[in-house]
Amino acid sequence: MLAPKRQKYRKQFRGIWRRMAVKGERLNFGSFGLKSLSQGWIKDREIEASRVILARATRKNGKFWIRIFPDKPFTKKPPEVTMGAGKGDVAYFVASVTPGRVLFEIDGLPEGDTRAVLKNISSKLSVKTKIATKNL
Repeated sequence: MLAPKRQKYRKQFRGIWRRMAVKGERLNFGSFGLKSLSQGWIKDREIEASRVILARATRKNGKFWIRIFPDKPFTKKPPEVTMGAGKGDVAYFVASVTPGRVLFEIDGLPEGDTRAVLKNISSKLSVKTKIATKNL
């Protein structure tokens, strides 16, 4: 799974979302992309599942870009542990996503195939998404 190589602190606060995306809101590399419509945390497993789908779809021709990275540790306490015993251990890493953020980009495939691939990826993610196209 994806995880940062090193961090300054092992555990983080959860934080809050206040806005629309102010960075990463435009397509920079591909002609089609998947853009988030809601805020949330995307787990490293969801990104990996999406990467596998993209790699299989663009094997012969085409290219893809992953525009998010899970750099936020998510902690969980074991079951049946009482309150007041401190923060739990890091369970996995998440990418914090705000509305308007481009998650994945793809290029080099026919439009029909591209839309099918992005629709398949969108079903794996925990945030609402839409397919974005580059305005030429």
